[in-house]
Amino acid sequence: MCGRFGLPVLAFLSFTLLATLSSQGQAQKHPSAGPAAGEAERALSLAESGQCEQALPLLKKVIHQPAGNELKKRIGLTGLRCAMVHDVPYEALGFLAVLIHEFPRDPEVLYAATHAFSDLSLHTSQDLMHEAPFSYQVHELNAEALELQGKWDEAVIEYRKILDINPMLPGIHARIGRALLAKPQPSSSEVELAKKNFEQELQIDPRNPTAEYVLGELANDSKDYATAIRHFSRATKLDTGFSEAYLGLGTALVASKKFEDAIAPLETYEKMAPDSPTGHYQLALAYTGTGRKDDANREAALQRQTAESLEQVKRRVAEGLEQQGASGGDTKTADPK
Repeated sequence: MCGRFGLPVLAFLSFTLLATLSSQGQAQKHPSAGPAAGEAERALSLAESGQCEQALPLLKKVIHQPAGNELKKRIGLTGLRCAMVHDVPYEALGFLAVLIHEFPRDPEVLYAATHAFSDLSLHTSQDLMHEAPFSYQVHELNAEALELQGKWDEAVIEYRKILDINPMLPGIHARIGRALLAKPQPSSSEVELAKKNFEQELQIDPRNPTAEYVLGELANDSKDYATAIRHFSRATKLDTGFSEAYLGLGTALVASKKFEDAIAPLETYEKMAPDSPTGHYQLALAYTGTGRKDDANREAALQRQTAESLEQVKRRVAEGLEQQGASGGDTKTADPK
């Protein structure tokens, strides 16, 4: 999975910038604080002179001792870099835990954590392939990678290999169904096959709210509202925080003209997703169907407001992308047509 480069090389490349930043910090040191300052500076000095093997035990100790914010961050980032670059990646976990807890919004910490988690994921996947190359987990990892690449048919093949190994493994039929429906334009036969897989998933795992929800969506698309209501209702019972299931249930009830029954799930959804134009729209329909005109007017107004806000966000994102392209030297010209 690493191509031409081994994990230590990849880790070194990922953390080169962190090493640079750390060395730059030496030119402008911050005042140390706390009783562990002397020991911390000794550990940092060892690490920054390339002696990470000797520094790591000390850094692991002082990261948990009282220190000023700048010193603590410097200890954490230096320990993280040492662990990743010197191929002891699991030693990084302790530093990550402290950094993320103490500096949850710091961009330097978040950047370092992004690379560290990525390299840890790569390292762990290599361990899996080395220790259990014929396990179903390897097929699952391959299938997930294929899904990320949009190779849906190949992913389905990998998932089916898992079922050959363990036909009763929970979650796999649902993943096959997900891959089939994720295709840009699934055929009617693929949609039917996906439906069958979600039904098979429920036979293995009757408490899977996602399978219930997707079957509800498929039934809704086919205007089989009674079936949709049944599946959505089960999904909300299995997972009381499943906001989209409440919306699906309310929408199917509105389509069935069961307006009174639709109000409760739609109000629940609105509390969970107050910025959703769809939720306000469906609730306005439900209120209208029960004669609650004032409530319906309020929801209609909220639907317009949230839709306008959403459109503004989309415009800002589009403008930002255009500006980014322009500043990046994008030389594309408009189509003369």
